[in-house]
Amino acid sequence: MTPRKEPRRRYSPATLSDEELVIAAKGELLHTTTAYEELMRRYQRTLFNVCARYLGNERDADDVCQEVMLKVLHGLKQFEGKAKFKTWLYSITYNECITQYRKEKRKRRLLDALSLDEQEEVVEPESPVAESQGLNKMLSHVNPIDREILVLRFIAELEFQEIANIMHMGLSATKMRYKRALEKLREQIDSPFI
Repeated sequence: MTPRKEPRRRYSPATLSDEELVIAAKGELLHTTTAYEELMRRYQRTLFNVCARYLGNERDADDVCQEVMLKVLHGLKQFEGKAKFKTWLYSITYNECITQYRKEKRKRRLLDALSLDEQEEVVEPESPVAESQGLNKMLSHVNPIDREILVLRFIAELEFQEIANIMHMGLSATKMRYKRALEKLREQIDSPFI
């Protein structure tokens, strides 16, 4: 007599924690993506905002988000759970943003070296938000590493230890850079015309 197979129980992904969704996704992928889709739905908006703050434009942010989602899809089976899923996700995001930033920097250097003017695309502003543009302008006065710390803290809402792990820095160094970056932003707010 062959053992009877238990029917698969249906579950509501929205009610599960990140850790439970990771376990479910590991069991489902690549045949079913229900748990994976719920994980991405939870972090999609914040992921995009983090990328947009890092890269300074929505087109590159969208491209990087797609790349991050693919890396999560293919890497989830190897995710060991030593860190929270959220930390792992933003670590991938951070690395992808750095890669994109370097690509753009090399492209600009090449264009400068060839003395070519880059043709700017005419882009209709989707919904210009003065507050967001002002924040981007203020963040542009903070060095890139400190800007990344601020973005991970305020946009991704990560703890200092998680930020330190993502950026491969010590906890005290991360906190010190955070404090200095905030002071720099306060200077910008107090005297915005400098």
